[in-house]
Amino acid sequence: MPLTTKRTLLKTIAVMPFLPSCVYSSRDKKMNTTQLETPFGAMRVTAPSFAGLKLFNIIDFGADPASQQKTSAAIHAAIAAAAEFGGVVIVPPGVWPSGKIHLKSHVNLHIAEGAELVFSSNPQDYLPAVHSTWEGLECYNYSPLIYAYECENVGLSGKGKLIAKLDIWREWYARPKPHMDALVELYYMAHKNVPVQQRDMTQGSANLRPQFIQFNRCNNVLIEDVSINNSPFWVIHPYLCNNVTIRGVKVNAHGHNNDGADPEMCTNVLIENCIFDQGDDAISVKSGREFDAWRLSTPCRNIVIRNCVVKNGHQLLAIGSEIAGGIENVYMHSCVVEPITNTKIPPLTNLLFIKTNERRGGFVKNIYMEDITADNLQGGVVAIDTDVLYQWRNLTPTLERKLTPIENIVVSNVRAKSASYVCSVNATAELPVRNLTLENIKVNSVSGKALATENVVNFKFN
Repeated sequence: MPLTTKRTLLKTIAVMPFLPSCVYSSRDKKMNTTQLETPFGAMRVTAPSFAGLKLFNIIDFGADPASQQKTSAAIHAAIAAAAEFGGVVIVPPGVWPSGKIHLKSHVNLHIAEGAELVFSSNPQDYLPAVHSTWEGLECYNYSPLIYAYECENVGLSGKGKLIAKLDIWREWYARPKPHMDALVELYYMAHKNVPVQQRDMTQGSANLRPQFIQFNRCNNVLIEDVSINNSPFWVIHPYLCNNVTIRGVKVNAHGHNNDGADPEMCTNVLIENCIFDQGDDAISVKSGREFDAWRLSTPCRNIVIRNCVVKNGHQLLAIGSEIAGGIENVYMHSCVVEPITNTKIPPLTNLLFIKTNERRGGFVKNIYMEDITADNLQGGVVAIDTDVLYQWRNLTPTLERKLTPIENIVVSNVRAKSASYVCSVNATAELPVRNLTLENIKVNSVSGKALATENVVNFKFN
């Protein structure tokens, strides 16, 4: 880097107008706790505070906008230094190329306004393999672009941008036969309880794309204000975490399987004031698939989603289909689905979609949605389907049959311009859906049968 450029950047860093007030506030170094009143009772979500902690600028560790290798090494070194006593790692304004980033406890990675952290699409930059997941099955896979494992008090913040280059990942979207064969092999390894460390999916042509951001087995997680562009796979994936706050995040990712946020087997999650513009579900609450989920036995519970805007995607809120560990106590309210302005992009499908199948087991209960405004919907306000198998219907037989009990679903105060239906339920007589309530629902135009509810006990529609 030219000396004059470096001096300019250092001068900018010295002034630091781009840092959030929380870094310099006079608050003491305590956790920030948000108290929430929900239909299933009071809950609290605790987020780490990084106020007053020492700052570690990546330039001081040798970051170079012309070198991915130097920038990646600098970020790694800055995180290691910050982790010693706790600190904030600063990515200053500029365009910074990077490979994988592994966070540590008591560290906040802060992407300053005007900064762009651009991630390589070379799979070799995400090796060695790490303990991760693929669609609810545990494995060792390419590292997520940003990854934290067994950390506490860890954060990702700032008004800068995180950008994934898609050159190779885009080719992997196709999911050819070798990829599907690898998934079948992984499925049977989980069925046979093969140790996870022996399930290395980076071998051969498995081509399992990594998540953009994964916090794996972490406590007290904060993701705040960052903009995320493009993603190889799921965008934000908290997995087996406790106390997760996702606030003010902007997602723009239209690749294959680009869910916006996928809390999986987590407890106490708050998602608020976010903008989701993605190629799949905006928020999908999950709890693992079959054998691994039954082994881990960790429900996803106490999830609040509020004040979010969705610009594009499949579902506003999906429950499942990775649902085998159980999901309970989910409350979404005060969200808006904006009109689609691009006629080539189809409208959102459903506002709430609960999906499972005869293999999953688990349970779903206490799901609440209220105060939602939407434009046109391909599907409807509520859809529940207990026979969603996608490509797995033909990939593997049912090895163990376990149905999913679904109960206590309440949707109220919803406005939409048009839909194919208001409510569609495909359940079994063997295990019907129980206690489904729709109140104060207004859809201006319904093209099909408004209520198509099969095998529901205690259905209320006001």
